[in-house]
Amino acid sequence: MLYSLQSLQEFKGQQRHARLAGDRREQYPHSLQFYLEPPTESISLVEFESFAIDRLRLLKLIENLGVSYVRSSDAYKVKLEAELRKLKFPYRALAEDDYEARRKDHISHFILRLAYCQSEDLRRWFLQQEMDLFRYRFSQLTESLMQKFLEHVNLSFEAVSLYWCILNLRAVNIVTVLFCYSTMWIFLPSQVGLADAVDLFRARRVFIKDGFAFVPFKEIDVIVLNNYRTKLSKALALTARSLPSIQSDERLQPLLNHLSHSYVGPDYSVQKNTGKISLEQIDALSVKSFPLCMRQLHRALRESHHLRHGGRMQYGLFLKGIGLTLEQALEFWKKEFIRGKVDADKFDKGYAYSIRHNYGKEGKRTDYTPYSCMKIIMSNPPSQGDYHGCPFRHSDPELLKQKLQSYKIPPSGIAQVLELVKGMHFQLACQKYFELTHDVEDIGFSLNHPNQYFTESQKLLNGGREPKKEFNNPGNFQQKNNSQESITSSSTPTSSNAKADTELEGLEAYFTED
Repeated sequence: MLYSLQSLQEFKGQQRHARLAGDRREQYPHSLQFYLEPPTESISLVEFESFAIDRLRLLKLIENLGVSYVRSSDAYKVKLEAELRKLKFPYRALAEDDYEARRKDHISHFILRLAYCQSEDLRRWFLQQEMDLFRYRFSQLTESLMQKFLEHVNLSFEAVSLYWCILNLRAVNIVTVLFCYSTMWIFLPSQVGLADAVDLFRARRVFIKDGFAFVPFKEIDVIVLNNYRTKLSKALALTARSLPSIQSDERLQPLLNHLSHSYVGPDYSVQKNTGKISLEQIDALSVKSFPLCMRQLHRALRESHHLRHGGRMQYGLFLKGIGLTLEQALEFWKKEFIRGKVDADKFDKGYAYSIRHNYGKEGKRTDYTPYSCMKIIMSNPPSQGDYHGCPFRHSDPELLKQKLQSYKIPPSGIAQVLELVKGMHFQLACQKYFELTHDVEDIGFSLNHPNQYFTESQKLLNGGREPKKEFNNPGNFQQKNNSQESITSSSTPTSSNAKADTELEGLEAYFTED
């Protein structure tokens, strides 16, 4: 039987396609992995940035959801699955055409591993979010897929037979024997399972006999997660030791440094309300709509008529972001400084230049963007006499408590804020502060930027979103029901609406800053 040349070419093409598909399946045989082998392919810097930003957005969402919802709840699972689908990360283990999603999952994990191995705090944060992501994805597997995955990562086990239960547990009682078999217990060799089953030992949910750990199959996730935590912790430590070789790469190091305190939402560099806010409104707005960090800076400026460089940069760019023009900014800062120890001539010579510089009118003409929460939290901590930074991150808890009391925050609200601060959830603490000062139960967004705080506050106060009840003094509010203990937040952060091009432009803008 003769084939035409075209048919032969098509047949060869199908063979090549089949081999490629086979290679891909062999490279990523499962939707889950322990990320034991780093990727070896070459990727562009654009893809490098895009993958990293998408995974970082996902991990930040997981952080918010982990505090706001019970991790095993239906609401948590629905919101997390929607984000996985949107960002093209694997969320269905049986999908046969998700090679690109698995590839992105693999590469993006290792990029952020490089970025987040640089300090103990960063490693701890990355490990916790990756553990929560893995826990959710493992829970979505069917029983048969769980078994295949365990074989894939060399965590082999066997089911306990009814004969074994009767033979080995007859000295206990028949109820135990039947329970053992009906709940499908499995056994793991001591060198594999015992070290990872410590949590089960503590809760008396594991049976030890002859060097084997007998575990209910429904508890297998505890062992898998502990095994994954151990491997990832060691991998982060090893990666940290390799940092000197990475830091010598002038292309990668700026990207990695930025990612470790990155903000991936709108940069608030262009405001529709530019020029619409008068200087006379700022005092009232600072009470109604400023986040605590900016309210602190405004109050310090009014009291001492001066701010150091870090405070002027943080507050000045925030004011620019809410709509102050260059002319208004010059007038605002000059009026306040000359009320202190700075005369008009000294201001014009020593301070006016930096204000024009922030607006892109001096130096290299860079139009600087307001600082995000992550930048404020992770960089340039305040020293004695400074007022910049994040009060939730940089203030002593007792001083923070006193400050909140002075702003009439109720004791129950203060306790919730301090608990979030203790858990190092600084942005969520600010989010709770927003809820308390605006008397709302669900703000409907994830807080990532001081200017986002201001914008959402103005929407709420001006009718964009109805508050729960009226209150006369914007700085005060009625105490909420003490039974309200849970914190709620939106499933999708503001950042998830930003397109990749905008994100990368913001990334480039960050690198141009002094």
